[in-house]
Amino acid sequence: MTSFHGIVDQVQVKPGEWVAVHGCGGIGLSAIHIASAMGAKVIAVDINNDTLTLAKELGAAVTINGKEKDAVGEIVELTKGGAHVSVDALGITATCQNAVNSLRKRGRHLQVGLTTQEEQGMVPLPIDMIVQKELSIIGSLGMQANRYPAMLQMVESNTLQPEKMVTQTVGLDDAGDVLMSMGEFKTVGVTVLDRW
Repeated sequence: MTSFHGIVDQVQVKPGEWVAVHGCGGIGLSAIHIASAMGAKVIAVDINNDTLTLAKELGAAVTINGKEKDAVGEIVELTKGGAHVSVDALGITATCQNAVNSLRKRGRHLQVGLTTQEEQGMVPLPIDMIVQKELSIIGSLGMQANRYPAMLQMVESNTLQPEKMVTQTVGLDDAGDVLMSMGEFKTVGVTVLDRW
């Protein structure tokens, strides 16, 4: 929902645009899948190769392991000047700054990741560059009820296949362990609670 609202309504991704998604947890993978379904060329950035493999299966044209390569440099070179749209789906300082720095002139940055305790809501950004490049910084959280039909129509037509993101199903008794592992970035894809 958050990714749909962000990608479709907030930054209004268009076919053929380069979209760089930084952080490929559930929100990031959703953003990749939705942007790809809309005809964008998606670059997935993460530090987990298993997550990047799943991102490719969900429509990412290119994947970059941020531990192994300079993500910003790779994106700027690949896109010949920077992405049209960047998404920070994680909310830590590094992903937010890298996402903004990977944009071309008049690029649009979508902030969907909320910050951690370390950032406490504050991330330093290159304001002079934002002004010089005329970048747009746009936030997105949740989705209005009147937008559900558009999203569900894409699911019904098989344009979006959210089940592809599910890598694990667990019962309610295991939910606490899964939540703890999410905080350590050990999970890949989306976990669904299916037993009460």
